[in-house]
Amino acid sequence: MTETPTTPAAPRATSGWRLALSSFVQNRLAVLGVGIIVLLALFCFVGPHLYVTEQTAVDPVNSLLPPDAEHPLGTDAQGFDVLGRIMQGGQASLQIGLFAALIATAFGTLYGTVAGLAGGVVDGIMMRVVDTLLSIPFLFIVLIAATRFSSSVLSLSLILGAFSWLAPARLVRAEVLSLRSRGFVSAATVMGATRPRIIARHLIPNALGVVIVNITFQVADAIIAVSLLGFLGFGLNYPDVEWGTQLSDGVSHLFEGAWWLIYPVGGCLVLIVMAFNFVGDALRDSIDVRLRRR
Repeated sequence: MTETPTTPAAPRATSGWRLALSSFVQNRLAVLGVGIIVLLALFCFVGPHLYVTEQTAVDPVNSLLPPDAEHPLGTDAQGFDVLGRIMQGGQASLQIGLFAALIATAFGTLYGTVAGLAGGVVDGIMMRVVDTLLSIPFLFIVLIAATRFSSSVLSLSLILGAFSWLAPARLVRAEVLSLRSRGFVSAATVMGATRPRIIARHLIPNALGVVIVNITFQVADAIIAVSLLGFLGFGLNYPDVEWGTQLSDGVSHLFEGAWWLIYPVGGCLVLIVMAFNFVGDALRDSIDVRLRRR
């Protein structure tokens, strides 16, 4: 009895997302960015439990003290410990940046998907709305909204998110325009799938790469925007604080030699924005690798 030779099993093809993850990990700047984000998140949210300071009651007796053993980064004009203040301000800045990015990305993704799938006149009208809003200066609108509503983490997140969805909407719409001509969308349409089902089950999942990349840049942009609002005096109300307000307070005392009010918080702001941009650039390159493989 003759044995038929067995054909060796073909190696399992690497999935697109695994390929993207491998490309991301090989990017040193991406790994550095993730490390900075994790360290700053631990610093802001875990640090106050390890380094407990008073951030509510003003202490004018100990105002503008230089760094020493008791206050590693000195104190500000109100007598608050600067190191503890940076931790508290970082919590608000990161929370606003993340919430605003999620709000903008969620609405922009849905808007862009609907416009791209609808096409024709509907797409044209929806995109003209986006073009009109993009022509209005972003800072001008945000400043008006910030003066109209009381400043809190939630309100600033909603304000920034409400006026930051335009860019993700255009990106997702462009991705949907290329996806809607694919065979799986045509097959789903022939099988009777409704448009909401096509959007939820086929278009948004396949545009997820663009959405994920956009979130990282949106977080960085939102952190910069809220810091700018705080620097201009439209940030959070006392006793809450964010990094922009701290920078604004520090500038007024810079000529008095109080360098510790500027450089530490400014360094944190630069690091977190740089880290999210590193991650976003690496994710964009990784997604391009996954799409080429697909």
